[in-house]
Amino acid sequence: MKVGFIGTGSMGSILIESWIRSGALQTNEIVASNRTFSKAEHLASRYPGLKAVESNIQVVHECDLIFLCIKPTEYKKLLDELKGVLVPSQIVVSITSPVMVKHLEHLLSCKVVKMIPSITNYMLSGATLCVYGNQITAEDRLLLFDLFSAISTPVEVKEDYTRISSDLSSCGPAFIAFFLQKLIDAAVEETGIPRDEATRLSGEMLLGTAKLLTEGGFTPEALRERVSVPGGITAAAIQLMSTELDGMFNRLIGITHAKYYEDVEKVESLFYGKIAE
Repeated sequence: MKVGFIGTGSMGSILIESWIRSGALQTNEIVASNRTFSKAEHLASRYPGLKAVESNIQVVHECDLIFLCIKPTEYKKLLDELKGVLVPSQIVVSITSPVMVKHLEHLLSCKVVKMIPSITNYMLSGATLCVYGNQITAEDRLLLFDLFSAISTPVEVKEDYTRISSDLSSCGPAFIAFFLQKLIDAAVEETGIPRDEATRLSGEMLLGTAKLLTEGGFTPEALRERVSVPGGITAAAIQLMSTELDGMFNRLIGITHAKYYEDVEKVESLFYGKIAE
């Protein structure tokens, strides 16, 4: 099977590198293009056997499974370029949440899927969100499940919940990293602990916490209660956070969803010439 990638930016390159490192794909099974061809060439130079091509259409001609790793506002132009070349047996995978399955099926006669990865996939971990189009068969699902299982835990979600699911699985690492960054900054400022030592301790803590939540049988509430002894130090700190962070995460979700709907409207206008009702 030949797998194509149109777009080798941050997430496109993460997927390519993760599948190569996991052994799920061999370099000679991958064909890649990028708007800036030198970026695809650079990736090919790092992974001998990977084929960099200048034409998006060439990717389609050579591949059975094609990943679109581009910005939402670039989709309409790309799909107009590819729609006359794709055939019904091919599978096109979109990795961006504002582009709906209906947008893809509106223009393409091939099979379509939306699968939203995460930076955690680079460590062969984390989740991938899956939304399948109407033409996807049980065999296609198994193919995609096996491929993504090599670098993640595939989770099928309703398309209505892709934004909030992405907040948790794809944006979440940045949210947690920001929280740790602030914790480390405060630790250094208040106590003088070396930053590299504070960073290492925080990273190991996060790794252990993730294992407790995924393998140890703990829920977040149970873990907090186990660590937070009434009247203790942790309990005092959590009381502060309960007050200071009250409502913040609701506002955070409000912001991500507002930006998402703004992006969806832009995509709708590109596909249909107006905002769909």
